[in-house]
Amino acid sequence: MNKHAFRVGSLVLACSVLLPLQVQAKVTAEQAAQLGNQLTPFGADPKGDAAQGIPEWSGKLAAPAGYAGPGSFHVDPFAGEKPLRVIDAQNMAADAEHLSPGVQALLKAYPQTFKVPVYPSHRTAGAPERVYANTRKNALQATLAEGGNGLANAYGGIPFPIPADGREAIWNHIARWQGDYINEVATTAQVDTQGGFSIIRERIRLLSNYYDPSKDASSLNNLLYFFDSELLPPSREAGRKLLVRETIDQVAEPRSAWVYSPGQRRVRRAPTLAYDTPSDGILADDTDMFNGATDRYDWKLLGKQALLVPYHNYAMEQPGLALEKLVKPGHLNPDFTRWEMHRVWVVEATLRPGQRHVHAKRRFYLDEDSWYALMVENSDARGELWHVNLAFTKNAYDVPTITPVNIVYHDLIAHSYTVIGLRNNEKAPREFQLTPPPASYWTPANLRRTGTQ
Repeated sequence: MNKHAFRVGSLVLACSVLLPLQVQAKVTAEQAAQLGNQLTPFGADPKGDAAQGIPEWSGKLAAPAGYAGPGSFHVDPFAGEKPLRVIDAQNMAADAEHLSPGVQALLKAYPQTFKVPVYPSHRTAGAPERVYANTRKNALQATLAEGGNGLANAYGGIPFPIPADGREAIWNHIARWQGDYINEVATTAQVDTQGGFSIIRERIRLLSNYYDPSKDASSLNNLLYFFDSELLPPSREAGRKLLVRETIDQVAEPRSAWVYSPGQRRVRRAPTLAYDTPSDGILADDTDMFNGATDRYDWKLLGKQALLVPYHNYAMEQPGLALEKLVKPGHLNPDFTRWEMHRVWVVEATLRPGQRHVHAKRRFYLDEDSWYALMVENSDARGELWHVNLAFTKNAYDVPTITPVNIVYHDLIAHSYTVIGLRNNEKAPREFQLTPPPASYWTPANLRRTGTQ
């Protein structure tokens, strides 16, 4: 990559002095005062870049006419826009500076079919004021836990809006704002080289502990969120349930997980669900683009870059869209995708000596406005690019939050892929406004009780 490609902000340079991991993070009061002024409340540069096609940050997106409210599918506020251009394998050289190596690899792997439709950019990512307020507090008091594997004195907002290094930046993704409670029914499709696919349909619930308005940094008890899922028809194992208590520092306290098996009618502790354990066509720590423990890698913050990334992908979630129209050999149908120019933080993770993982090097592209990892590139032990993961996002403007519509995990060697989050044939989209179950729901005992009903 061109040595001038990365545009590193002065704040990053000022904070890049190597310090012990457990004392990194706090910034000066003067730096923190820039949040919401010279910087957005999440630490992004609010200024646009007309030469790159990047607008100023607005931080908001009004619900368009026709939106029926929470519980209904989002109406595309940009449905009237047309692509500025469409990038393919034949003309990609003209945009190479703004195409990540992973996207270029997909264009080359599928030269006749993979395309990047480029639309006007909109910087709509925003969050409730309470999340902004907590982010300002975190900037002054949050630190990495001993060894950098968790958070201390952080709660309810982005932990490190002015990151000092790559580990802090990836924690911003892990602990980013994505709503208080998520409830959805969605389908995962595992797609073979010919475009045939098998599906897994499930109900998913996620309740954030980190963003619980009744908590604070001292009462999190090392718990990030609660998660449960239930396989639904036509899944072959319909009725199987999974309960997860996701810890923050997973080196000090690994996540706890339990499985209810309808055939055995009992609950048991789940086997290890971490790192590179295979899970329904992807790896455990690929879920949500990256999750879990950070200890097996050395993390480096490479700076900022203007790239074409998936953004505002409302079209691929339209109700009634047949899976066969969206799911194609090698990748999703590009006619339903939308790409925009945005600035991203680039974070590189290199496997530490003595540690084991099938991905020896990983590169993450974090949206500067939301801290979501929009794209991830994973290389094997030989240094060959292997898995390219893309999060096709939208703005859930009723929350608001940037949230994935579909996440696609491409295997460049097998020429297959897995796509999660297919909701086109469901009655409702991902929902954020429902009342969450009480604390007693998120227990193995309740898993056993509800599994036998």
